[in-house]
Amino acid sequence: MRVLLISWEYPPVIEGGLGRHVRKLAEQLADQGTEVHVLTRGGGQLPAHEIRHGVSVHRVSEPRFPLDVDRFLLWVQDMNDDMAALGLELTGGRGFDLVHSHDWLVADAARRIARHQGLPWLVTIHATEYGRHQGWVQKPPQSGIHALEGEMARDADSLITCSQYMRGHVARIFGVRTSKITVIPNGVDPSELEGPTGTDIGALRARFAAEDELLVLLVGRLVYEKGFHLALDALAPVIHRRGKVRFVVAGTGSAETELKRQAKRLRLGGRGSFLGWVGDDMLHSLYRAADLCIVPSIYEPFGIVALEAMASGCLCIVADTGGLREVVPGDETVGLRFPARDADALRVLLERVLEDDGERSRLVAEAREHVLAFDWVEVARTTRSVYEAMAPQQAASTT
Repeated sequence: MRVLLISWEYPPVIEGGLGRHVRKLAEQLADQGTEVHVLTRGGGQLPAHEIRHGVSVHRVSEPRFPLDVDRFLLWVQDMNDDMAALGLELTGGRGFDLVHSHDWLVADAARRIARHQGLPWLVTIHATEYGRHQGWVQKPPQSGIHALEGEMARDADSLITCSQYMRGHVARIFGVRTSKITVIPNGVDPSELEGPTGTDIGALRARFAAEDELLVLLVGRLVYEKGFHLALDALAPVIHRRGKVRFVVAGTGSAETELKRQAKRLRLGGRGSFLGWVGDDMLHSLYRAADLCIVPSIYEPFGIVALEAMASGCLCIVADTGGLREVVPGDETVGLRFPARDADALRVLLERVLEDDGERSRLVAEAREHVLAFDWVEVARTTRSVYEAMAPQQAASTT
């Protein structure tokens, strides 16, 4: 089977978790015998075509995207025009069986390629504008993106979401049948979370916390829906009352400036560090250096940070919302949950777990076993079964 995957990011171009997801999926599909071509974007220094770990990667050369929203939307359209042109060239007469695109950013190109070539079109929806903005999508630019997502969800032949929560969410807000949507959780590869050989985790930890202090990690895009403001509100009284607790924030985003102001207002300036964007090696080392990771999201389609933290031996406390419920069970066997948006409930959990070394150790040990169920081999195998259901004749002829 020959498949065209389309994503606006793919290593080494990484904007968030989507690019990492598409890479692991593509590589596992290739390992399992699927001929995978990835259509993505790149800058002038990246090759237009290369084979990376068994995957054929094709890039359109795009300038760095603008931060201004109106200009960004025009940039997205230009990118789609370029991707559609290259995609039509790639798939013409080459015996492709299916087009699989990821999120709205590349939907136009995917639709044009699939419809022109008469191919089935599969879309993975990783998140929605409606969810990111808690339903406030009545005005531009949110209204425009929401409309594009709705057209994509209804036009595609099949959809994939990463959680049962997202399946219901997508069906409800876009008016599509749940039978059109397959749930395939994200995966995690514990071997990739070990960090570079020779990394001195003790020395890294000492940069942020003394030997007798506990280190709390917050990681992700610094935007409102990730709920980091709630974590700071919960941490402040714990730190001031208990002492010997420090925190690290890794990530950038539109809320970064306000979060730093909040930390100053809460008198946390000397108790934590804002690191900005960090690469994968640093992130994976931070998981191993920290004692606790908080995922306080208001909206969370899945919760890959929680999965990565648990796989790295870092205790997780997560908000009881969205896909996080499917990553961290509510029975306190592998991690802890608190009611979303409730900073005081999070404070109570923090005080409890930071005082109990035995409970932290038990949860960490159980979590390491739990995450083994989120296996990229199984993710790829299930995805391949969706491909075969959508293009059964092509699959039979190429198997």
